[in-house]
Order: sequence, then structure tokens, then C-alpha cells
Amino acid sequence: MYERSSVSELAQSLRSELNRYPVGGKLPSSRALVERFRVSPVTVSRALAQLAAEGLVSTRPGAGVFRSPPRAAAQAPGDTSWQEVSLSAEGVGEVVPRSVDASGVLATLAAPPTGVIELNGGYLHSSLQPERAMAAALARAGRRPGAWGRPPVEGLTELRDWFAREIGGAVGAADVLVTAGGQSALTTALRALAPPGATILVESPTYPGLLAIARASGCRPVPVPVDADGVRPELLAAAFEATGARVFVCQPLFQNPTGAVLAPERRGEVLRIARAAGAFVVEDDYARALAHEDCGPLPPTLAAEDADGVVVHVRSLTKATSPSLRVGALAARGPVRDRLRAIQVVDSFFVPRPLQEAALELVGAPAWPRHLRAVAAELRHRRDVLAGALRRDLPGAEVPHLPSGGYQLWVRPGGDDAAFATAALRAGVAVAPGRPYFCAEPPGPYVRMSFAGVAGAGELTEAVRRLRSGPGTGNPLGPDA
Repeated sequence: MYERSSVSELAQSLRSELNRYPVGGKLPSSRALVERFRVSPVTVSRALAQLAAEGLVSTRPGAGVFRSPPRAAAQAPGDTSWQEVSLSAEGVGEVVPRSVDASGVLATLAAPPTGVIELNGGYLHSSLQPERAMAAALARAGRRPGAWGRPPVEGLTELRDWFAREIGGAVGAADVLVTAGGQSALTTALRALAPPGATILVESPTYPGLLAIARASGCRPVPVPVDADGVRPELLAAAFEATGARVFVCQPLFQNPTGAVLAPERRGEVLRIARAAGAFVVEDDYARALAHEDCGPLPPTLAAEDADGVVVHVRSLTKATSPSLRVGALAARGPVRDRLRAIQVVDSFFVPRPLQEAALELVGAPAWPRHLRAVAAELRHRRDVLAGALRRDLPGAEVPHLPSGGYQLWVRPGGDDAAFATAALRAGVAVAPGRPYFCAEPPGPYVRMSFAGVAGAGELTEAVRRLRSGPGTGNPLGPDA
């Protein structure tokens, strides 16, 4: 496995030496670069690919790598100012906005500046990803007969059957649609279930990506508070009655961002309340594969306990593998399944077959359960390290709930969340302010700290040390923040 910094550093070194070679001149061989810079062949290959993408070199199979001629001078940019008028000329009464606020989502996707410790991400660090198993699965998938042909629009039958078994209950392969990850599945579900202008009920706080989907679809998210045992049923019933909503989106297992698990006595209540309201429950089961080592037996999915087709279930492989393995599933029973299928087909036709084949190879390999066990142990360790460092070094911060799954801590910073996040970034730590996780006024300041996207537990203790010292700004928890 290579380090991202090694690739960028080697690319910069080669870039600075290009003037040594005439246009069309051959660069040293990959073997020579490996020996000279003491890096792996993979690092050399990726650095050269980066230069090729910049148009600085060209690769000739069997011959080597050569310096490319300089690019022609770029044409003067055209005048795009007319677009400002066109994009803002929304019709009167337009329900679905054409401009979308994706800031909450982009905050978790953007790579932090060099040297900043990333506690605001939502994916496993490359050291936790099953890179070898994924590479082997992709190689095997490419050799499968028909791997590059058109798949069924619903997804490969074998993969749908695997998802159905994972979901449990009466869900079968015929009830499952393969999607391009969880975000795509949520988007399809909301488009199918809630027309523009409709109210949808969401947990409060909740995942900013869900709020972005709802608003981009022209829906109005209404919050239902969550406590340590998940959503509060009495408030859910009141929200259904007050709004007439027909959709409730929830994460019953390791809720993002609080980490709460819906209590056993509340599970049936949630289904009963939704059924009485004639409403659907969209179950976003995003973190079932991210249970910690000390979690104990997991509760079944809500879909497995649903006899009446109330639950539309969302599942994804992405969180437990790689942000680039965008394979997920939607499961629903009854007429709604056909509506979900129609919307997905119109939007994307189908998920590419090689990716589905690779996912099927991965989850069927002996390496898959080993990977899940390793992730469970490491996430538990990182959770404990981060929580311990916060208790020890930042006594003004409070962790109301220590989760038994997922990849984040929901922290009361002891002051304004935006100011804390700004001061933390100055200290070299990226955290996510809590305000974007609420669709109404938050009950108090929070920040989310992820422990999955760092290289190891040492970075977590270093992050808290930086927060404690806050060079030039004082302790981020104090008045200087």
C-alpha cells in the first residue's frame, strides 16, 4: 500500500526535473526511479500517471515515458455572466429548487489541507479498507463470463439475494434493487415517497446528506428529537398528526451523528405509529457492518420485523469498504417497489455490472468476515482512545453517549460549535460543526469527531493535544476561541 504523500512528493520531484529532458525525450525507467527514490513500483506508476494527467508526459506501452510538448496557450475565457440571470430566474411557485446547498455534504468529502488531522470525514482510512481483497475481487469479476454485459436493471440476482439475506425477515431477492450506494438509494426513496412540497419527518439531529436530499427534492424536513434510546415515539406520533407527513427517515442502528440504537421497546412502537399514519419508514441501515468489537448481538433490521410493507430499507457496502465501492440496496415490499424501480431506471439505468460482480466476489470471499472483524476491533480501539483523550485533556468537552458502533463521537464542545471548529482548524484539526445536522434550531452546540479517517490511534491523541494547545488561539474550548 502506498502513502498519498509519497505519490505527490515523487510527482513534484519529477515535475521539477522535466526541464532536464528535451521535448520527446525519454525519462528514466520505472525500475531506475524505484531505486533512486526508494519507493514502491506502485508509487512510481501513480506519480507518472499524475504527470500524464497534467499533460507533462506521455506513456508508450513497451517503450517508456516521454516528455510531452508544452500545451498550446489557453484561449481567453468566454463571458459566462449571463448564467447568473438564467440560473436565478426561478418561476413563481416553483417547488423544487434548482440551486442546492451541498455544503454539509461537501464538508465530509473534501480532503483537508496537508498536515491537518481529519476528524470530519465519513469513510474508513485506506489502512482500514480491504484493498487487497477488493483488488482480487475486481480481478476475478473481470474474468467472469458476461462481466461486461448489461445487467438486469434491478441488479444481479445473486447480489440481490445476498442483500436480502443480510436484511432478513420476509425480504427476498425480488424485493431488492441494487443501487449506486446509500446516498443514491435515499434519493430514489424520497423521490418515490414524497412529492415536491411534502413534509418528511427526520431524526434530530440527522445526517446532513439526508437534509440536502430532502431540500433538493423540494420537501420540507421536520425534526423529531432523538435521545440515547433513539427516536422518541410520542414525539413521532405527534409529528405525524401535526404535519400529515407520509414518510419518516431514521437510522435505528448507530444513528448518525449520536450513535444511538433504537431501544427494543421502541421498535414496534415506531412501526405501529407509522402504519396508523399510513406512512412509510425509510430505514437507513448504514452502519450495520461497523459494529464495534464490544457491541454484542445486533438487533434485526426494522424491515425484518415489518409485516405490512411499512419499511423501505437502505443498505450500502461503501462505509465498510471504500468510498469508491458505491454499491448499495433498496428493499421494499408491495407496489412501492415498482415505483422505486421505475425512478431508479429513469435516473441511472443500472449499476455497472463489473462493480456488482466485484461486490459479489468480495462479500463471498473468506477475506470478508476477517475484514469485518478487524474493523470492529480497530473502531472500538479508536473510539476508546479518542474518548479517553477528550476526558483527560479537554475536560470542558462532554461525550454524552459512547457508541457501540459507527465511526464518530457526538461531542458537546463547551462553547459555540462554529467557533470551536474554526479554532480547531487553526490548530491543525478538522472537525464537523453540529449546526448542519439540525433542520431547525439546535438544542445546544455540538461537534462531530470521526475516528475512522485517520491513519491510526496516534493521530487521535495528537489531534486532542493540538486542540488543547491551540497554537496562537489558546484552548479552543476557552474564551479565546
